Amino acid sequence: MWAFFIYNFETFMEILFIVGGVVLGAGIGFAIAKYLEKNHASSILQRTQGEAKTILREAKTEGEAIKKEKILQAKEKFIELKSEHEQVILSRDKKIAEAEKRTRDKESQISSELAKAKKAAEESEKVVTDYNSKIEVIAKKEQEIDRLHRTSVEKLEAISGLTAEEAKNQIMESLKNEAKANAMAYIQDSIEEAKLTAQQEAKKIVIQTIQRVGTEEAVENCVSVFNIESDDVKGRIIGREGRNIRAIEAATGVEIIVDDTPEAIILSCFDPVRREIARLSLHRLVTDGRIHPARIEEVVTKTAKQIDEEIIEIGKRTVIDLGIHGLHPELIKVIGRMKYRSSYGQNLLQHSREVAKLCGIMAAELGLNVKLAKRAGLLHDIGKVPETESELPHAILGMQWAEKYGEKPEVCNAIGAHHDEIEMTSLISPLVQVCDAISGARPGARRQVLDSYIQRLKDLESIANDFNGVKNSYAIQAGRELRVIVESEKVSDEMASTLSFDISQKIQTEMTYPGQVKITVIRETRAINIAK
Repeated sequence: MWAFFIYNFETFMEILFIVGGVVLGAGIGFAIAKYLEKNHASSILQRTQGEAKTILREAKTEGEAIKKEKILQAKEKFIELKSEHEQVILSRDKKIAEAEKRTRDKESQISSELAKAKKAAEESEKVVTDYNSKIEVIAKKEQEIDRLHRTSVEKLEAISGLTAEEAKNQIMESLKNEAKANAMAYIQDSIEEAKLTAQQEAKKIVIQTIQRVGTEEAVENCVSVFNIESDDVKGRIIGREGRNIRAIEAATGVEIIVDDTPEAIILSCFDPVRREIARLSLHRLVTDGRIHPARIEEVVTKTAKQIDEEIIEIGKRTVIDLGIHGLHPELIKVIGRMKYRSSYGQNLLQHSREVAKLCGIMAAELGLNVKLAKRAGLLHDIGKVPETESELPHAILGMQWAEKYGEKPEVCNAIGAHHDEIEMTSLISPLVQVCDAISGARPGARRQVLDSYIQRLKDLESIANDFNGVKNSYAIQAGRELRVIVESEKVSDEMASTLSFDISQKIQTEMTYPGQVKITVIRETRAINIAK
């Protein structure tokens, strides 16, 4: 009985040892195959990978065959021993008397089986030895593969002149540039597709609005020159020892320049209202002929009162014409003062009236509050006519005045945001900004200083020239279009689109300009040969 269990235990141990060896060999071979799959840098590595896979398949096939054979042998032995054991038990129950004989037979049989088991153990040991030798061969192959991989990498580095890390970085950079170009192309397509309908509708509304508003291109301007009939009047204006001219300057706050200019006197003052009071006062004094300090003070006082009344009347007439009601009296007065202020040669009151009409028409087209839009359009530039100098931008100053005199938040936000000083919070704000640009940017509306115009063109070209690959840049159409010539060797077709977008973003963030600037990137490749 003990011999049976001993034999049975040794058999199972033998099976487990064999199965463990097979699994270990399969695992090692699988790991090697996985390692080889990840390293395919060269043709040598692929060949070694194929050899490793072949060795793995052979080892796995042989291990499976040995495993099946040993399991079959163990089952056969187990069935045979079980059958013999049952025969022994039946025989012992039936023939107790022959126990000694059966014992001797059993001993003989056990000796024979032990010899067989010993032989089987020797065979198993031989199989394990074969497996160990194969594992050593696989380890040597693995070392050979590693050596070949390092050799191939070193050869590639020597051929390319780059290390593996540098080559990896270059590949990543090229992939990054390619992805950026593809993303930019996708974004551009999406933007163009989104703009197809929106831009057409916006253009339609803007064109219809402009066509429905008739404005004069020749606008009023605050004069600073007082014309006289003869130079004899200059002496009377100056007075004895200059007392008359000093009295006029003290009463009006305007500097009067009397020089060699024939039949003209120059009035210089930062406040256009003061300048207008001085002009009208001089006109009355010269017409009346009585010019002395007392008369000067009287005329200036009357003229100032008349101008104040006229300013209020102009403000009232303006809000009535536009159908705007409920404005604070101070705001009405500020609107009247706009008549005596110009911006780049464009009369401020005329400009504000025009913006109010444009805002009303566009608001009606878009289904917004027409009265609020007109109100915001009329008041958007009130910060340009302060009674005292202020360091605040005119949009912020105008917004503060509107808040002070009880205007609605939508109107206050539109006034403060029409030059992007603050964030827009209502749809009326971009409407006012667009209408302000339409009124100020139309041909003949404003007279821009030549120096600032030339500087703006230079800044446009300078921004484009700062980018890599740009050969030349030209600002054309009065600064409304920027054409950029690039070097075809340095800038590809995909990069040209990205370059155009980057230039437009930089111009948006760094420059202030009316209207829009179109950026056109031109890439040209020329092939020139000479026939002799």
